[in-house]
Amino acid sequence: MMKAVRFHRFGGPEQLIYEDVPKPLAGPGDVVVRVQACALNHLDLWVREGVPAYQIQLPHISGCDVSGIVDHFGEGLRGFESGQRVFIAPGVSCFECPDCLSGNDHLCKTYQILGAGPAGGYAEYVKAPAKNIIPIPDHLSFESASAFPLTFLTAWHMLITRAGLRPGQDLLVLSGGSGVGSAAVQIGKLAGARVFATASSPQKLEQARNMGADVLIDYTQDDFSKQIVEMTGGRGVDVVFEHVGPATFGQSLRSLARQGRLVTCGATTGPRVELDLRYVFSRELSIMGAKMGRRAELLKVADLVGAGKLKPVIDSVYPLSEARAAQAKMLSRNLFGKIILNPALNRSG
Repeated sequence: MMKAVRFHRFGGPEQLIYEDVPKPLAGPGDVVVRVQACALNHLDLWVREGVPAYQIQLPHISGCDVSGIVDHFGEGLRGFESGQRVFIAPGVSCFECPDCLSGNDHLCKTYQILGAGPAGGYAEYVKAPAKNIIPIPDHLSFESASAFPLTFLTAWHMLITRAGLRPGQDLLVLSGGSGVGSAAVQIGKLAGARVFATASSPQKLEQARNMGADVLIDYTQDDFSKQIVEMTGGRGVDVVFEHVGPATFGQSLRSLARQGRLVTCGATTGPRVELDLRYVFSRELSIMGAKMGRRAELLKVADLVGAGKLKPVIDSVYPLSEARAAQAKMLSRNLFGKIILNPALNRSG
């Protein structure tokens, strides 16, 4: 047996229960990892609330971003050792279909995200396909190794692969204090862009500056699109990094220069927006969606994190047993960077 946090019905954080569950066993092609750190994501909240896009069986264990130590693995697997330090690629694909074989494994028809289909990392142990197990360098902490995969992969796919951000361009990052926003600020600077970042408080704006943001905007004070247009001499920005949805989408479009690109990966304030098509075609704007990213991109991002060129931001660390409090803090938006669950704090306590 092991300790895990599950929910037996959909609802709020109060549905999370810290309890004994069977420890997973590795089948052929599987690796079981002893969890040392699991980062929270907004996806955890949506899954717990019962968003229909994610088909899960109840009771369910959430948790997409996991690092830890190899506990045991399926018979015949090579390249693994018990005690090896690893993180788990959150996207689970078949690696046999045409999309996977062409490198677009994130578009696989069987694609799932750990913790949003298969049982995730809110547990002492988690099972994953061997293809998803990636070594981490000794100098990288387990907390940092869990804090980057989903958000940094998503931001890289959005900015570099989809939007084609180039040196010298202007980038606007919405909610630069969020996990994916702080990743986008860093990737934007690494790409050579001038980065505008919005946030809701002086503290978050200062933290965004520490991540590399060049221009800071408090979006609670005024229509940020007006500020962007004024700051760019009437031109607007080349790329908008959008993940908020209807609360900001109109302003995001109005922040774009002619032939600008808006790339979006989320809709935290709702799924539907109003759109004046005349504004889009008259200015030759592009609106692009992004869904996670490719395994090859994740490996590139992992190399950059390992080399210290990209740095995961950690807000706080909670024992696994305090998952309710951790999710409540995420809901409060009173954070900068990632919240981490650490089962070892319970084991040591």
